[in-house]
This record gives sequence, structure tokens and C-alpha cells, in this order.
Amino acid sequence: MATKRFPLLLLLLAFPHLISMAMLATRNGGGLLDKLAGLTEDHGKVLHRSKRGWMWNHFFLLEEYTGTDSQYVGKLQSDMDKGDGSVKYVLSGEGAGTLFIIDEKSGDLHATKSLDREEKANYTLRAQAINRFTGVPLEPETEFIVKIHDINDNEPKFTKEVYTASVPEMSEVGTSVMEVTAIDADDATYGNSAKLVFSILEGQPYFSVDPNTGQIRTALPNMNRETRAHYQVVIQAKDMAGQMGGLTGTTTVNITLTDVNDSPPRFPHSSYHLSVPESAEIGSTVGRIKAIDGDVGVNAETHYSIVDGNGRDSFGILTDRVSQEGVITVKKRLDFESRRMYSLKVEASNTHLDHRFDHLGPFQDTALVKITVQDVDEPPVFSTSAYVFEVREDTPVDSVIGSVSAWDPDVNDHRVRYSIDRHTDLDRLFNISSNNGSISTLQSLDRESSKWHNISVVATEIGNPQQISRVPVFIKVLDINDNAPEFAMFYETFVCENVRAGQLIQTISAVDTDEPLIGHKFVFSLSAKNPNFTVIDNEDNTARILTGRSGFSRRERSAYLLPIVISDNDYPVQSSTSTLTIQVCACDRRGTVQSCGLEAFLLSTRLSTAALVAILLCIIILLMIVVLFAAMRRQKKKEPLIISKEDVRDNVVSYNDEGGGEEDTQAFDIGTLRNPEVIDVNKQRRDIIPEMLFPCRRGPSPPIKGGADIRDFITGRLAESDSDPTAPPYDSLATYAYEGSGSLAESLSSLESSEADADQEFDYLGSWGPRFKKLAEMYIAKNVARDT
Repeated sequence: MATKRFPLLLLLLAFPHLISMAMLATRNGGGLLDKLAGLTEDHGKVLHRSKRGWMWNHFFLLEEYTGTDSQYVGKLQSDMDKGDGSVKYVLSGEGAGTLFIIDEKSGDLHATKSLDREEKANYTLRAQAINRFTGVPLEPETEFIVKIHDINDNEPKFTKEVYTASVPEMSEVGTSVMEVTAIDADDATYGNSAKLVFSILEGQPYFSVDPNTGQIRTALPNMNRETRAHYQVVIQAKDMAGQMGGLTGTTTVNITLTDVNDSPPRFPHSSYHLSVPESAEIGSTVGRIKAIDGDVGVNAETHYSIVDGNGRDSFGILTDRVSQEGVITVKKRLDFESRRMYSLKVEASNTHLDHRFDHLGPFQDTALVKITVQDVDEPPVFSTSAYVFEVREDTPVDSVIGSVSAWDPDVNDHRVRYSIDRHTDLDRLFNISSNNGSISTLQSLDRESSKWHNISVVATEIGNPQQISRVPVFIKVLDINDNAPEFAMFYETFVCENVRAGQLIQTISAVDTDEPLIGHKFVFSLSAKNPNFTVIDNEDNTARILTGRSGFSRRERSAYLLPIVISDNDYPVQSSTSTLTIQVCACDRRGTVQSCGLEAFLLSTRLSTAALVAILLCIIILLMIVVLFAAMRRQKKKEPLIISKEDVRDNVVSYNDEGGGEEDTQAFDIGTLRNPEVIDVNKQRRDIIPEMLFPCRRGPSPPIKGGADIRDFITGRLAESDSDPTAPPYDSLATYAYEGSGSLAESLSSLESSEADADQEFDYLGSWGPRFKKLAEMYIAKNVARDT
């Protein structure tokens, strides 16, 4: 039986669409299988196989089953099954018992739920026939496969929801833009479920798409970015090879046209009019012009240049790389009085050319720029930027040493007034004529004090004082021979006691603050003949001092004064006498000084070294005593303010003395607080206890009702206080021992309290606490005694 049905199974493998028919044939007792097997035998070729106990091969199952019953897969039948119910079919493998179940008696295989091929395309199962009663396998376990047949249940999906692409403008038709990709989850090897066809829904007629590859290309020539730069294209992918009923998916492609240099720069106007004040600084901006270029980026970069015009020397043009504007600047100083109008021919051209679009050119343009110079009120102009004058230092006061000149460059030509900035001439050495600018001396000059004087002359328009100009004036003071030469330094000259006659003891030189044109030439000589020393002029502005004799002695004379006359050779000749002090010293045989000066003094006074040391020691001791005494006086201890600390609860601080009030110090005069008319400037303060200014005055009779006596009393005391220079200041409080009869509190005086106390009760003092215990005992006891 297996031999006859095996060729039929191979036929079913070759034609999977006959599986359902084969399943039906199996259910109907295999009659149809036998007929199909007969068909294979009619071909005259019989296929043989090795013996096996199963009649099966691959099983096929459609996905997405929507029926309510279990989906029938196929029937498993063993040759050992005689139909007596002794055979039991057992299923194992992927999904056995859950996704797939088998009827253990009949071998019918069913799927329990709908399956999705995109989740799993096939399942591998194993089947075995065993004896139901003994459990002994009747045949070996055999493996088979259940494949899920695909249906078109998945629409195409693009890899991106939105694509972004760009293509240069002016591109030729068919220029590739980009390729879009779509994926269909259905089986591409079976039917047309996954065969996609691309089409364009939006974006025509500008772009097209290849239906098979999804390649997007340009469809129109000369698309201009300056006209339209952005396009939105919608691409559709449809499965089933684009046939009706296929599923579709869409995506959006945003396409941007990139710029190329196809737009030449053009000036919006053929001519421009600008103006600039004549006072504009070199390099300042006159104005801006711009050539319009539809391109962007480097394709819009423009270069500006001046190609013609009468203002090429006075103006220049720069390119602003940010705004692509031509910036016209001042190249040379302008003068309204010389030229009032300039014209420039400005050219604008692209810096990056694309020669593919030369036919759209020329890629340059020109415009005429007219510049008007505006007149401004300019400050005066000096004839030169600086003046240098020379003057001899012996020039008399009020002598003219030079003059400056300035004028108004404007058309009105206002008059100019001259003055010297006194911040540059603090010593007021010079003066200037306000009309003609001549500079003269106000004081005599001294070259030795200052060789140069730098002043600033100010020129001001008389009609407009705001317009001023300054010019530096350098005045050089020329030298005259008005200073005599003198020693170049202080000389410490000595002569040894054992010196020989004619021996050199000093070489001297001189200096002169004057500066002659041919240099200094000094002559040295003695003011009078000296038997002890001689002067030899070396004729090189130095001189030698020689001894005139030998045998000098410190005991006889400790020092010699030698007057030396120094003269110059300028005109008029100037000379001076300088005195050289020569000390006599004790020297060894080689002429090295051993002692002089102080020892000579000691020898002359006959004081020994020990006596001198004793005198110095006494002076030092005396000074130490004085310093020690002064330090002890400063460190005197003051008595402490707090004498007793026994009662720490009240923290009582006691003082030894009591101040004297406002008259306690000489440092303050209370009269300064009073009316100046009543101040007694000659009154001296007294450091005494102030006397009672106003003694208490008691009237013989009680005061009159109505308060008249109080007003009179206060008015009188106020008049006395205002006229008294020793009275307290106005802001002090004067207390009078008089209460008056009109007070609601009645009298506060204790003079008549003896009568009032008769009716006074002091029992309340007992409830005031221990601090008032003593007071309560005194007054309560007094009341008890009075009552008894």
C-alpha cells in the first residue's frame, strides 16, 4: 500500500495546490489517491523507494485562517494500522499539543489557531505509531515539516517616513536625485505578494520615479532655484506587481534645489547720490551700495571696484563680506573750497564663476556714484605743523623771538585770535600778540635752568570761538658765557708731615654749566703767591697741586686753605676762586696716611684716649637715666574704678570724685551756646561746684487762684535767665521749687505732708514684697501708734 501511494506524494510536492484535494482524498478512503497513483503509473515509469511505514511528505497550511473550527492540516496513517483501534498516533516537536494536535486513533492532524507566516514560516514535527495496549513502537519515529503558505497580508513599508534630498538647479532631465527603498514582509519567493512597483503621487511634472528600483530623477529641464527652491514629492509602493487589489505604502521626499552661479549681479539703480562733510577723516565711510544677486553663498560673493571717475584718488571702495555691499570710504582729505563734487564709476562682479552658464551673463554690472562734499566750519589752519624758534638767554624782556600764522580755511574767512595755553607755560615766560601771532619774552631766560621751552599756541576764530586749533612751539635758549667754572667735585686733600718739596698731593679739574661752541678751556692759578704749595696747569682742563716745601707738622698747623682761581676762555671771560682744604697727616715711609684730623685735635687739647672714653661713658649713662625716668612716669598705674566687689548682685561701681557739672572743664565755654549779644568773652570758667543760680523763694502767702502767680513767676525767671551769661543753655531743664495751686495732682512738696499723712493708710506696703518689708514695718507701726 505504501508503494502505490508514494509516487502520489511526490506529485503533490511538485504541485502544492493539489494538497487540499489530497487531503480530501485521504478523508474519502483514498479513492482519489489511488486514481492519482494510477495516473503516475500510466506514464510508464514507476518510482521505487525503500520501505517505510508512513504515507506522507511536507504538509502545507494557509496563514491567517479565519474559521471557527480547527484548521485541518492532513492525515497520518501507518501500514501497521489494520483499523482495529490497536494503533495509537503520538505527535511531538514544535507546537505539538499547543499549535498542532493529532487524533491518536485516526491520525488526523489539525492546527488549533491561526498562524502567521511572517512570525514563523515552517514547523518541524515528529510522529510515531505505537501499540495502544503494550506501548511498543510499531515503526521508528519519523520527522515531517508543516509549511505556512503566504497570503498578501502585509503592505509595503518604506525605510523612512520622510526623505530629504537635494539636486543642483538647472540640472538636465533625468538627473538622479535619490533612491527610496520599501520592504514587504510577505514571501517574495511565492507569488506576487512581495513584488513592489513604485509610482509618484505628488511632484509631477518636476520629478519621476523608476517603478522597479525607486530611483527618483528630474523630469523638467532648467528648474531655477531663484523661482522655486523646495519641492515635496510623494512616492507610492504597491505590491502584487502593481495589480488591482495590491496593498500600498507611501513616503514623502523633500527635495531642495541647490544653488549654482546662474544669476549675475545687477545694480537696482544706474546712479547713486551720496554726500560727505569735508571734515570726514581718512578711512571713514561715505555710503554703501549693493548689487542684487539671486544666488546665495559663494555664488553670491561680489567684488566691487572703482573703474573710472574723477574721484578715484580721493575715494576707495571695499567689499563687506557679510552683507555683500560696496562700502565707499574717504581716501584723501577733502576740501569743500577746492572741489565740491566727485563722480565714480563702480563695477560689481562675481568672484566665483560657473562657465556652464556664461551664456546667461555678463556676470558684472556698473553704476555711477556721485559724491557731494558738504561745507563745514573748519578750525583755523597754521602755516606749519610746528614752529621752532631760538633766543639768547640774555635777550631783554619783551623782545620778539618769532611769530606764528594761521587763517580760516572757510569761504567766510573769519579773523583769527592767538593765545598761549598757560598749562604749557606755567612760569609765564612768554607772551603772544592776539592779532599778529608774534611771540615775545615776559621774563629773562636762563639756559642753565632749561634749554628748551615747549609751549602750545591756540588760534581761535573770532566769529566762532568753538573753532580752535593748536600748534606746538619749541623755543631753544642759546647759551652765553654767564657762569664761572668751579671745582668738578669736593676734594679731600692731605699732605704728609714727612713730605718733600715739589711732591704731587692732588690733581684737580673744573666744570662749567655753560656750553661754548669750541669747548671748554680752563686756566688754573693761585690767587696769591703761596710758599707752601704751587699750582701747575696741565693745559687739559686739569691742574696739579705740588708742595712748595717740606717739614709740615700737625702740632704747628693741622690744615691749610689754598685759594685757586679758575678762568674760562669764552667771551666775556668768567672766573671764580675756589678754596682747597689741605690737611696735615702722619704717614709712613711709603706715603700711606696713618692718622690725621681727630688725633690732631686730641693732641692739641692734651686729652688722652682714656679721658675721652670716660666722658663718652658718662654722657651715655645720663641719657639712660633720663629715658628710664620718663618711661616710669608714663607707666603709672591708675586706681581701679571698682573698689568693692562684695555685693555682686547689684554690681555697684563706685567713683572717688564727683564732677562739677558744666563748669567742670576749661575746654568748653557754655557762653558759645547762648545769644552772641550777651556772651561775655572775657569771663573765665571756674572748676568749682556751681552755685545755686536761683534760690528758692517762698512767698509769705499762698498763691492766688487762676494761675496768675505762676505766669508771673515763670516770666520773671525766664527774663533773668535770658539776661544772665552764666545761666544754663536754652535746651537745659530749669526746675523751680514751686508747684502752684492749679495742678490736678495737687502739691508734690513734702513741706505740709505732716497733715496729709494723718489720713494716709500704709497697709498696702505689706503686700509689696520683702524689699519693702522694713518700710512697711515703719509706717504700719506708726499708724498703729497713732490710733492707740
